[in-house]
Amino acid sequence: MKMQTAKGVSDTPPEEKIIKNQVLNTLTKVFEIYGFAPLETPVIERFETLFAKSGAGEESDALKETFQLTDQGKRKLGLRFEFTTSLARYVAMNSNIKMPFKRYEFGPVFRDGPIKLGRYRQFWQCDADTIGTSSMLADAECVAMLSTAFNKLNFKFEIKINNRKILNGILNQAGIKDQKEALISIDKLDKIGKEGVAKELKERGYNESQIAKLFDLILGKVTITSLKKSLIDEEGIEGLNELEELFSYIKKMGVKEAIFDISLARGQAYYTGTVIEAYLINSKITSSIAGGGRYDDMIGGFMGGNRVVPAVGISFGIAPIMDALKMQQELTTKTPAKVFVLPINALEESLEIVQELRNAGINTDISLGKKGVSNNLQYASSLGIPYVVIFGEKELAQKKVMLRNMETGKETLLTVKEVIKRLTKK
Repeated sequence: MKMQTAKGVSDTPPEEKIIKNQVLNTLTKVFEIYGFAPLETPVIERFETLFAKSGAGEESDALKETFQLTDQGKRKLGLRFEFTTSLARYVAMNSNIKMPFKRYEFGPVFRDGPIKLGRYRQFWQCDADTIGTSSMLADAECVAMLSTAFNKLNFKFEIKINNRKILNGILNQAGIKDQKEALISIDKLDKIGKEGVAKELKERGYNESQIAKLFDLILGKVTITSLKKSLIDEEGIEGLNELEELFSYIKKMGVKEAIFDISLARGQAYYTGTVIEAYLINSKITSSIAGGGRYDDMIGGFMGGNRVVPAVGISFGIAPIMDALKMQQELTTKTPAKVFVLPINALEESLEIVQELRNAGINTDISLGKKGVSNNLQYASSLGIPYVVIFGEKELAQKKVMLRNMETGKETLLTVKEVIKRLTKK
C-alpha cells in the first residue's frame, strides 16, 4: 500500500513545528498582555449546534464545508469549522461566567473546501473574543492585538475594517431586502470585481436599479466622511458612528495599519457590527491571515428567551501565517536543543554536565551511542544545533569543557558555569 496523507492535510515536521510553537507562544503572550484567559472546547460538536441559525446558519459557506459524521448512537455530529460557535455554546451552557469574559483558544479546525496556498482542510486557528460588552473599546482591542502580533512576527500587513450596519444601511437604501444573500456577493468584490458581483446579484434575483444604487454607494473612493453625506438609512448611520468611535480608539492605541474597506462583509451570517480582516502586503498569500468581528446575536440565540449577549472576536489563521514565515526564512532548525553534549570516554561524568545545563534552562541533547567525534558533529550540524560541548579525559583533568560554535567552528575551553553564563546571555 502506498502511504499518503488525506487530501488537504499534511504532517508538520520538527523544523516547521518549532516555528509554529514560536508563533503560538508569541500569540499567547500578546493575548495575555491584553488580559485574555485560555479556554479549550471539543473538536466534535453536535451538528444541530453548528447548523443552528444562531450559529453559522444555512447560508454560510462554512456550513457547506463542514465535515459530517454519525456516532454509534446514530447522533449527527460535525467537526468544528471555527471556534466561535463552540464559544457561543460554551457561554450559553455556563451562565455564571463573569462578564465581560475575555478568552483565547488554539487548536485544529476543519473545512471540506477548495485547497490552495494558505487554505487547507485541517488547519490551526487561534481566537481571542470578548463576551458581554457592546463597547467599541473591545473591538479596538481586537484590532490592536492584530497589530501587536503581526508586528512581533515582522510582517508587512494591513487591517481592513467595516461595519455590517453600514452595509445593511446601504442595502436598505438600495431597496434590497434579502441582505444575507447580497452580502455574500459584496464580500467577493475584491476577488471577482464589479462585473462578477453584478452577475451574482442578478442571479440572486436583484434588478438593475437595485444593483446600480448599491454600486453608487460602494464603488470608488468611499470614506466614512463621504458616506455620512450620502447614507441616510438609520442603521447605516449607527454603523458609521460606531466605526468612527473605533478608529478614534485605535489611533490612540498606536495602530497604523488599519483602513476602512466598504466592500468587506465576511462570509459568516452571524456578524452584526464591526468586521475585520488582515492581509499581508506584497505576498503570495492572498487569503486573509486573520479576521473576525462583532456578533451580538449569536450567544443570546443559543440561550433562548430573546436574550442579547454582545460579543466581538478575532481569529488568526495559523496555516497562512506559517506559509508566510516559510517564505521569509529558511527553516533549518530541526530540534529545540541549543547544546549537544559529546562525551569522549567520559559518559558518566558528562551526565552531570548535561543535567547542570538542563537545570539552568538550556535545552540540551547528548550523544546516544558510539559514533565518532566527526559523525556526532555532523549529526548536530544536520539538526541545526548551534553549540556542541565536547568533554573528554583532557577536559576532565582541567575541570572544563570545550564549547564549539557550530556556525563559526570556533572552540573555547570553559567551565560549565562559564558555558551557562555565555549561553543564557544569548
